Amino acid sequence: MPTEILMPALSPTMEEGTLAKWLVKEGDTVNSGDILAEIETDKATMEFEAVDEGTIGKILIEAGSEGVKVNTPIAVLLEEGESADDISSASSAPAPAAEDKAPAKDEAKAAAATPAAASAAPAAPQGSDGKRIFATPLARRIAADKGLDLAQIKGSGPHGRIVKADVENATAKPAEKVAPAATEAPAAKPAAAGMPAGPGAEQVIKMYEGRDFEEVKLDGMRKTVAARLTEAKQTIPHFYLRRDIKLDALLKFRSQLNKQLEGRGVKLSVNDFIIKACALALQSVPDANAVWAGDRMLKLKPSDVAVAVAVDGGLFTPVLKDAEMKSLSALSSEMKDLAKRARDRKLAPHEYVGGSFAISNLGMFGIDNFDAVINPPHGAILAVGSGVKKPVVGDDGELTVATVMSVTLSVDHRVIDGALGAELLKAIVENLENPMVMLA
Repeated sequence: MPTEILMPALSPTMEEGTLAKWLVKEGDTVNSGDILAEIETDKATMEFEAVDEGTIGKILIEAGSEGVKVNTPIAVLLEEGESADDISSASSAPAPAAEDKAPAKDEAKAAAATPAAASAAPAAPQGSDGKRIFATPLARRIAADKGLDLAQIKGSGPHGRIVKADVENATAKPAEKVAPAATEAPAAKPAAAGMPAGPGAEQVIKMYEGRDFEEVKLDGMRKTVAARLTEAKQTIPHFYLRRDIKLDALLKFRSQLNKQLEGRGVKLSVNDFIIKACALALQSVPDANAVWAGDRMLKLKPSDVAVAVAVDGGLFTPVLKDAEMKSLSALSSEMKDLAKRARDRKLAPHEYVGGSFAISNLGMFGIDNFDAVINPPHGAILAVGSGVKKPVVGDDGELTVATVMSVTLSVDHRVIDGALGAELLKAIVENLENPMVMLA
């Protein structure tokens, strides 16, 4: 029976994507692991691999199509002995565009009652613990036909996914039939975390009738940035702690190190020292190395520090894992690599997901100070301004000139209280004002 190839979720925040490019055509034979297409997620362009083997019978979504929802059929895979004639009209019907409106109630009921639509691919199953069981559409159909419980079958596909061969060779017990629960009225759903609340597009456009303007279509990244930052400001109780940091000792130390590292082609930036200072501070104040997880907190043991990188149309926050364990030169090299691939949209999801703490540095743009928005579920983010010459009172009480950098720590009050946040910021300041300590 022909198998539908579905639009995959290639990142944790992906709800829809752009099918940028097909790397196969109708009639091509593919094996498990072959690259089928390039898909643009909300963060990057990624390759999509085949899970099953077969022949591409029909391509349902053309290259360049935007707003393709996750789990939408994008192509049909034929098994050995099958032909394009075996593809049902239901499978070949193109998915509605992202801009299409939802069907009316009567139409939705009719679609739900259509046997062909219901049997096209069984719903993704769940185990007794409520967790989703990952299986290919073909494997689900075969299991349903044979009356097998997928929860008892071990998958041999990528990341433990159950594939055709697993089901055909399975000796699992038949799935127990569960009496249907009494129908309950669906609970009211909370408003989806989507675009920021406010006047609609048409309403805003009317306000600017007669004025010259250009409409800019939002891509996946900009939609995600808008949704996540709106969520952050609406749901995270931010508070802010500010400190000035004297940089003269750090700048002198950095200059000395860079001269010694010249032969290795390493050039340390002030940002490299800031990353290291924050990583070590999280170890000194372990209670602040935490994230918010809905009904609990997670305290991390390693210092996984995210760093905001501006890219065309948005930003990434690649994560430097175990930053407290790495040398300054290793952090510098890794950060340069992550920043370059972020700008090329080549980061893998595991490289920008996670972390407990973030750094946003706008000092290179001449910004003295600013307040950064926390990137959930992080507990805090450090906003870094530029280092400027300022008059300061020295330890001897005399007026002198020093290079001073202003920083602001934005803190999630659910995770970190005021005194704990102040302790964390103090540790960061001490590390940066006494940079040799970071090498001890």
